[in-house]
Amino acid sequence: MKLYYADHFVLPLPTGHRFPMVKYARLRERLVESGIFSPDDLCVPDAAPDVDILRAHDAAYLQRVCNGTLDTAEIRRIGFPWSPEMVERSRRSAGATLAACRTALNEGCGVNLAGGTHHAHRDFGSGFCVFNDAAIAALALRAHERMRRIAIVDCDVHQGDGTAAILAGQAGVFTCSLHGAKNFPFRKQLSDLDIDLPDQTGDEAYLNALDGALDQVFDGFAPDFVIYLAGADPYAGDRLGRLSLSIEGLAERDRRVLARCRDRTTPVAIAMAGGYANPIDDTVTIHFNTVKIAAECYEHEQR
Repeated sequence: MKLYYADHFVLPLPTGHRFPMVKYARLRERLVESGIFSPDDLCVPDAAPDVDILRAHDAAYLQRVCNGTLDTAEIRRIGFPWSPEMVERSRRSAGATLAACRTALNEGCGVNLAGGTHHAHRDFGSGFCVFNDAAIAALALRAHERMRRIAIVDCDVHQGDGTAAILAGQAGVFTCSLHGAKNFPFRKQLSDLDIDLPDQTGDEAYLNALDGALDQVFDGFAPDFVIYLAGADPYAGDRLGRLSLSIEGLAERDRRVLARCRDRTTPVAIAMAGGYANPIDDTVTIHFNTVKIAAECYEHEQR
């Protein structure tokens, strides 16, 4: 199974910045050390080209990002200081989801070891998200691969507001978001299916809600392709979470989503999305489990 990474394109952050950039390199290290994957399974993606970015984002916004002319308010809303490295990192992360989609079409499943930047809107970035990789990939699949029905299943603890806004009115794309009702963003957008969950939801109630959502996605919409955002931040120990899932509960979430995709022979591209646990190793473990479960689920597809 192909894993796409861009953690060596480092986005420089000031000391004490709360975004855990190091988690991506640690995840790749954990995967390599596991022996589950060979060096040939880990691939560096191309940067997402303008033609793909511009299906999801406004041209003037892309130009301000690339030229470093974002104003102070825009930079504050993104949450990262501007740098050429920020631009390259953001392009590579979106490119990794595009590459994971192409792999999934051929092999059943592909993985971006970052991505899930679902707060980026058409003409502004937000919440540590510059370019919306899921929206970019979904629209590229529609354009290049003629995919008729694409579902984005977003299981980050925060609503995929940018994804919902960018893809509103796209009849061939179904946006599904399971998220904390009282968490960021505080002004929610309208997904095709929003599951608003209370604080302290816990494993059992979450998984029951997930099953109902997956029924609507797979039985109601019947996608030809799925993009899965496997956020680690519903975890009980996450600083930005509050849904109180266990590590085991999150692993079961991954099994249920990926089993639906496999059983319906629906290709799936996976992105890691958020994760802010203290210690950071808990986030790395949750992301590692997602990739490991995907490898187990699709093992027969690779033979």
